[in-house]
Amino acid sequence: MIKKFEKSFLTMFGIGYFTKIPGTLGSLVTCIIFYFIHKLSLVGEWFLPGVQMVLVYYLIFFIYIFFYSSYVINKYYKKNDAKEIVIDEFLGQSIPLMSYYYFLFNSNDFLSFIWIGGFFGTGHTSGFISWILISFLLFRFFDILKPYPINLIDKKMKNGFGVMLDDVLAGIFATLVLYISISLWFN
Repeated sequence: MIKKFEKSFLTMFGIGYFTKIPGTLGSLVTCIIFYFIHKLSLVGEWFLPGVQMVLVYYLIFFIYIFFYSSYVINKYYKKNDAKEIVIDEFLGQSIPLMSYYYFLFNSNDFLSFIWIGGFFGTGHTSGFISWILISFLLFRFFDILKPYPINLIDKKMKNGFGVMLDDVLAGIFATLVLYISISLWFN
């Protein structure tokens, strides 16, 4: 029973088995999940109180998932970075999506981005849709091409921790490129 749940968890409850591009599908499902979480956190165009606390809890959950998944990958999979494991895509894609709220509450450049509605309209929701699309493309770019130092992690760390860490770094790179782009665009 526990073994079945752990394998389901690593494959995002079967998403990793669906297609020839399970990583992209895992990232896409993550974006859809975050879109619905975003919609639930809005009342009109205003955020419900406590969104920042939810992010703190999510960060704690994120760290737990990272280490737990690293352990479970080593336990069940002999092949390094098996294609059906997509929980690493969930974690990596979550980084730029979570950073939306950090930048929303801490950056004037980002407020300008939201104020004009991102690239596709007006208001928080269209700004978030822009953020989702751009972060998805950037995360997949860094996850697939694996520029330095991501490629170093991918080559040298042949264990569950390495499987998770290369996607976390791809998420951090996507976030940095997003933030730098918005800062340059609106200055």
